[in-house]
Amino acid sequence: MTGYIRAAQIRLACPDLEASLRFYTDKLGFSVELVMPADAPSLAVVSAHGLSLRLEAAAPAGTAVELRLLCDMKTLPAGLARELTAPEGTRVELVEAEPPVELPLARQEFVLVRLGDKKAGGWGLGRAGMEYRDLIPGRLGGRFVASQIRIREGGPVGDWVHYHRIRFQMIYCLKGWVRLVYEDQGEPFILNEGDCVLQPPEIRHRVLESSPGLEVIEIGCPAVHETYADHAMTLPTPALRPDRRFGAPLFGGQRFARHMAASAVWSPWRLDGFEARDTGIGAATGGLAGVRVVRPVAGRSGGASVSHQGEFQFAFVLKGAVMLEGKELGRHRLSAGDCCVIPAGVAHSITPEPGLEMLDVTLPADLPLSRG
Repeated sequence: MTGYIRAAQIRLACPDLEASLRFYTDKLGFSVELVMPADAPSLAVVSAHGLSLRLEAAAPAGTAVELRLLCDMKTLPAGLARELTAPEGTRVELVEAEPPVELPLARQEFVLVRLGDKKAGGWGLGRAGMEYRDLIPGRLGGRFVASQIRIREGGPVGDWVHYHRIRFQMIYCLKGWVRLVYEDQGEPFILNEGDCVLQPPEIRHRVLESSPGLEVIEIGCPAVHETYADHAMTLPTPALRPDRRFGAPLFGGQRFARHMAASAVWSPWRLDGFEARDTGIGAATGGLAGVRVVRPVAGRSGGASVSHQGEFQFAFVLKGAVMLEGKELGRHRLSAGDCCVIPAGVAHSITPEPGLEMLDVTLPADLPLSRG
């Protein structure tokens, strides 16, 4: 049976996960192997000295110590129990070493979050000391997460080489700059305000340093996903492979994409009276997702009523303001820092004010629209 076991973990209940993480890493030299979710960690795996600990904030205090065996479940002998009890009473659980990425069914609903809205939960501490603001509090049934992330102090970031088991993930630089490095994508580079990257599934990467007051928008699917450390890899990697596909076969393979606002080209958008600079994420994901910055064309106005038939439509106001109206949605003026999710099948119009710039994220990239 031991040939089927890939790793073993001791499960510990940690009501104050942050304090436990600091204790094991700072005082005892453990290294972080896994954190989830990144915006508000409730689970972490740390290892050192031949020992691996699974720290769970959700486990009730006083929970008995348990042993988790990470296995290749398809090769286990038929009939072998998935839960065992050792003679001294220790519970032993056999689990899949590499479980599939689960995509919860999407819940279509209108979401409106305003800057400074305390009902949305405000800012909270997430992975690597970064602060997170939740932009989709209900997570659309667990399908999507959107976060505004900031780093107050500039300088080196306490990050490590890591990757995410995820279907889709992008980062847009809202304020300041951040220096990043990615597997097979060359030397570290600066992501400046207005720039954007696609992080394909499982690409290794690291946040190196940032300006004071850095802010980015990060959107991912599914909402809860694993962030794994890769302590064996050193970045940058020697190879430069811009056409490498990541994430196959789970999600068809996606290329890394980097969009620089300074060299962007503006083209007509899907609604009359608007133009957009496309980030190239649609092409890099094979049409799975699209990310673009939208603004009104000078001397023209929007306002036509439309509805979409896609999986996801998210808008974040970067500059200026816009009026969103619909019979089912009501009438809402969104200004810089406000954002919304528009559900499928709901007719609405958007009317820009001068100076509007808006981040538009959709799944699929070419969002099916209906007029009227």
